Amino acid sequence: MEEGMTRKQQECVSLRGPQHAPRLPGSQIRLRMSEEAPNKDIFHPSLTQGGAFRGRRGAGATRGGGALPTLAVQAAEEASLRLLLWAGGVARAAGTGPPAALGTPLPLASLAARGCCGRSDRGRRARAPGLLGTGRHLSTGTFAVLSLMTGSVVERLVPEPLAGNLSGVEREQLEARRVGAAAAVAFGSGALMLAMFALQLGVLSTFLSEPVVKALTSGAALHVLVSQLPSLLGLSLPRQIGCFSLFKTLAAVLTALARSSPAELTISALSLALLVPVKELNVRFRDRLPTPIPGEVVMVLLATVLCFASSLDTRYNVQVVGLLPGGFPQPLFPALDELPRILADALPIALVTFAVSTSLASIYADKYSYTIDPNQELLAHGVSNLVSSLFSCFPNSATLATTSLLVDAGGNTQLAGLFSCTVVLSVLLWLGPFFYYLPKAVLACINISSMRQMFFQMQELPQLWHISRVDFAVWMVTWVAVVTLNVDLGLAVGVVVSMMTVVCRTQRVQCLALGLAEGTELYRPLRESHKLLQVPGLCILSYPTPLYFATRGQFRRTVEWHLGFGERSKQSPKLGGLPDPGAEPIRVVILDLSGISFADAAGAREVVQLARRCQDAGICLLLAQCNALVLETLTRAGLLDRMTPERLFVSVQDAAAYALERLKPTGPKICTVWV
Repeated sequence: MEEGMTRKQQECVSLRGPQHAPRLPGSQIRLRMSEEAPNKDIFHPSLTQGGAFRGRRGAGATRGGGALPTLAVQAAEEASLRLLLWAGGVARAAGTGPPAALGTPLPLASLAARGCCGRSDRGRRARAPGLLGTGRHLSTGTFAVLSLMTGSVVERLVPEPLAGNLSGVEREQLEARRVGAAAAVAFGSGALMLAMFALQLGVLSTFLSEPVVKALTSGAALHVLVSQLPSLLGLSLPRQIGCFSLFKTLAAVLTALARSSPAELTISALSLALLVPVKELNVRFRDRLPTPIPGEVVMVLLATVLCFASSLDTRYNVQVVGLLPGGFPQPLFPALDELPRILADALPIALVTFAVSTSLASIYADKYSYTIDPNQELLAHGVSNLVSSLFSCFPNSATLATTSLLVDAGGNTQLAGLFSCTVVLSVLLWLGPFFYYLPKAVLACINISSMRQMFFQMQELPQLWHISRVDFAVWMVTWVAVVTLNVDLGLAVGVVVSMMTVVCRTQRVQCLALGLAEGTELYRPLRESHKLLQVPGLCILSYPTPLYFATRGQFRRTVEWHLGFGERSKQSPKLGGLPDPGAEPIRVVILDLSGISFADAAGAREVVQLARRCQDAGICLLLAQCNALVLETLTRAGLLDRMTPERLFVSVQDAAAYALERLKPTGPKICTVWV
């Protein structure tokens, strides 16, 4: 038996050779027992193909949303009227259930590196997001990018020995350590997300602007697509990691294109020729079809039967799924002694999990008109990762391919996920041998065809360019960063660039001089029209941006220019209009604070200094439309030491009426006496 296990290990490394490994008893397949066979024996050769199937781990679930009883009633009504959820569950379970059940490889940094996880955790990890999450259309499982990140951490913590010649026992011990490190990463990321939930840090999702979200998901979809190319073409390629990994993989594929398998290339072409039109028909005739056409079901069954009948795996060396182990792994605590070493790596994994899951949830929430709770998503994924780590699993999140497949199949509530869990668990426990001859190229085609919705987001770019050039630039920068660097670094770049655009916009804001619209009581910027009225000696200014440390300098320069305190630069006329130099000197200035949403200590002190300078210059300063928060900050900074509360007004009109009273002539009165 040990010799047979060694041959199987060699098959996993070479990615070729006979696939008919003898079926081992369940006691020899289960993980982490001293008398068990090496962990690698439960995995198929895709472990070394750049994580070809990582995106399909989440076949087990969608996540229910909102109030559970309400959604359950809604789903029950839908199921009773038409079998939409049944068909959606069948399509999704057969299209993504078998791929999920067929193995969830943990990609590592070298060909010899292997990881393992329990297959039975699918139902468990699916239930937590399904019951606790608010994204109704999400499918939770392994995500290709998270698998890459986890594999890098495990390879660093438990590297392959330089000698490389390990006995069966030594190999088993090495794999057990790697399993423990991967489970520890999942445990650490889950614990961090629960801590974020306790601190109510779901508000961080507000920094994920719409361009960042859509660029992130589109770029991640491209990573998943490229990771499927080796399986699509029947190539055995080492996995690329780090920055520019996508281009390295493409270069490797192009270099090895001459060695691609004609049989698997034909299978891929025929599979896509069936799946793509079926998906288009489901989308175009969604309202007319009683149930979506289960193209994935047909493709999986047809490919399995044809491969078995034609012996494609032996005659043409077509890579098939192979032996699937059955049963549940024994629940064990992960290697907690590794936690201090992996917390720094678990944090970016937790952030990417949160960002990808929240982004996907928000996309479908906007599409189907419901809301999500980012804090609840933190709780759902934290519990999911924490529980799944007890079954030797690595970190999971919402997955692009299976989520798109679920939506295309018609799933709308958590009942679709529950049905999928049942089907997947059935595959894990009893139906695994039936998928022995399923070609891996078919699974890659299912994944690729499911990504169409993510790529269709690029069609919105012309409209985005027309609406906002800045948002278009943020979209492009984020997408390029995700594609070239990686998802985690690209996410960081996108958030930073998005925030910088906000800061730059506040830096370039203009302080506007206002005038009275003729025949009304409205005050409009002078630059908008030449028919606005100005009262001699009165200057009304509006500063429509938050007043904080980054904008205090701009505020001081523009106000001084309007009031004539400093030298007027050549670019000053762009700041909102300049009164006639020969006009009456300014005696009253009204500062409209309605556009200042908040002010920090530096900004508040700037207003106090302005009040002091106006007092020294004999100018009456009036403040209008100051919100309570800003007024409280100004008061604490000492504003009322420079001006009385009578000079604070609720509107510009009230302040202007007060100013007109002060500007009336105050000379001696002349009395006319009629004789």
